Amino acid sequence: MKATEIRKMSAAELESKLGDLKKDLFQLRLQHATNQLDNPIKIAEVKRDIARVKTIIREQQLAGR
Repeated sequence: MKATEIRKMSAAELESKLGDLKKDLFQLRLQHATNQLDNPIKIAEVKRDIARVKTIIREQQLAGR
């Protein structure tokens, strides 16, 4: 997911996307713990996406002051 795509989302969409990403991360960690995960790099990618979404949420909060 690109930062430009994330910036186009509304605040509600960002919160929803953040929740979805956190659920995905939980599922990936569960699969990794049970040795069912095919691509462990996916965990790092989801973590980066979470960080991107959180950063943009914070930017919007500070810009709204």
